[in-house]
Amino acid sequence: MDETAEPLHRLRPLSPQPTGLTPRGKLDQPVKAILFDIYGTLFISAAGDIRRSLGAVADAPALQQLLNRYAIQQRPADLVERLEAAIAQDHRQRRKQGADHPEVDIEQIWADVLAWDDPTLLRHFAATFERLVNPVWPMPHLKELIQGCRRRHLVMGLVSNAQFYTSELFRRFLKSDPAELGFSPPLCIYSYQHGRAKPSPYLFQLAHTRLRRMGLQPRQVLFVGNDMRNDILPAHQVGFATALFAGDKRSLRLRSSDPQCRALSPNLLLTDLSQLMEHLNLTSRA
Repeated sequence: MDETAEPLHRLRPLSPQPTGLTPRGKLDQPVKAILFDIYGTLFISAAGDIRRSLGAVADAPALQQLLNRYAIQQRPADLVERLEAAIAQDHRQRRKQGADHPEVDIEQIWADVLAWDDPTLLRHFAATFERLVNPVWPMPHLKELIQGCRRRHLVMGLVSNAQFYTSELFRRFLKSDPAELGFSPPLCIYSYQHGRAKPSPYLFQLAHTRLRRMGLQPRQVLFVGNDMRNDILPAHQVGFATALFAGDKRSLRLRSSDPQCRALSPNLLLTDLSQLMEHLNLTSRA
């Protein structure tokens, strides 16, 4: 059970913001495995960009209320400044150790910032802070997509920039954890567990290796994500088919000024998860 979860009636529903793009593309090979990004793809992310939202939340009355609730005697702006400094320091240290795109373990970061040694209290605070900074809600047709993939016996996985509370989104909104929903545990690859974040090739190479062990070839794998640099580029580099999810303006990242992305084209461009169901022939029972 997720002790950090907030009752659904207290969460504000979110709707995707249209991007104005037109769905296109096709799959050249049958898909036997599908890997998903989480934030901005399976779940609407109100923040869109977590760094911008940190600056905004420093002045939000809700953050002061949160600090009062946990008896934290700091000004909100000071707390956010210390958080950002701790993350930057952790990134510098990980780069020295060879990480190309460093990722923090936010639980450890908060332990350093708050000087708390109670892991339960830390996890509660970290998860509550995250809900304040980055409210989320399931994308339309998420449940139907997962059910369709299971019905067709597709291997499913998650490759996401994530923290300990990310996987709890599935239990909070869909009443089951990823494994119970049919996601393969070896293919649930979260950045905080590896100290590297997308677009690091490491996470995708790890998925590639584990899929090979399952007897699956890269061309049989589809990766779905909302960011051309963080998702589509590294997935393409390991040989996966790719689908750019362009269903929400807040989180869509086309990266048109990035030289590596200018000539890159995903196999599919989707503006709704139901379109993916149609491409995978999930709308009818197998």
